[in-house]
Amino acid sequence: MALETPWLGIVVAALGAAALVIGLLFALRGRRRTSGSMIVGAERVRALPSVARATRTRVVAITGALLLATTAIAAAAVVAARPMAEHVIQPETLSRDIMLCLDVSGSMTDVDGEVVDVFSRLAKDFKGERVGLVIFNSSPVQIFPLTDDYDFILDQLDRMGDSLDYLDSGTPEHWVGTLNGAGASLVGDGLAACALGFDHPDADRARSIILATDNEVNGAETITLAESAAYAHSLGVRVFAIDPATAGSATGLALQQASIQTGGGYFSLHDATTVESVVAEVQAEDATMLEGEPRIVRVDAPGPWLAVLAVAALALVLVGWRART
Repeated sequence: MALETPWLGIVVAALGAAALVIGLLFALRGRRRTSGSMIVGAERVRALPSVARATRTRVVAITGALLLATTAIAAAAVVAARPMAEHVIQPETLSRDIMLCLDVSGSMTDVDGEVVDVFSRLAKDFKGERVGLVIFNSSPVQIFPLTDDYDFILDQLDRMGDSLDYLDSGTPEHWVGTLNGAGASLVGDGLAACALGFDHPDADRARSIILATDNEVNGAETITLAESAAYAHSLGVRVFAIDPATAGSATGLALQQASIQTGGGYFSLHDATTVESVVAEVQAEDATMLEGEPRIVRVDAPGPWLAVLAVAALALVLVGWRART
């Protein structure tokens, strides 16, 4: 049994022992005063059976009180020292990686807030998968890499949602770095950057990109949407496109074709079942449970000592009361 604060246990034991010794000294001093007084016929009174029985009972009670007090002090010292137990935990994660990919160009201004909300709802529905986020306009920027820290993921998405209210404050903080190239809404470049965001390429993991864009390209892309979709497919990455534009448009058809080419799917932003459908599609791909590095966790383990302390303290009160009667 490891003790977290052994010094505190020693202090409690020393204080308890000191209190016990002081109490005994006062009791002995009082007894000497009583025994020293002259009482006529004292010996005859002590010889009475009832008095002898009461005396034996008192001696037993005092002895029991001393034992209980010692037990309570010892238990209190151990509890104060904080006994600790060590447990080895084996973190487990699903072998699925999901990269959120968001177009933050001007044509997406009116719907980016809705998209971020959809991303947050998606993250809340995922269990154990690693999630990352890349945004792009004329150049891509990674907001956070793949992680299974869902509190961090949701916090970042909330901050991004708050930063969308930028009409009077210039470019939102999360958008910095997305305008380092010529043109705007370069979807092919953005999708390729998202595909490059997956780590451990040799590991057997299910990989998906959730791409939100209206596919309104303005400028020359380094790599086209079709080429980046083919590249993602070569890496075993499926692309699920979320389109805020009207279904059936030329840009929407191109986006649908690129996503289906990877084995993914195409969804409308304003469809009520989009979140559930995307989650179902992503989780439909088989994934195995992966074991992370084992960690040793220390937790308080007072065990029976708290019960011993409580019982001893209660018994001490009862015995003390009995000894006085």
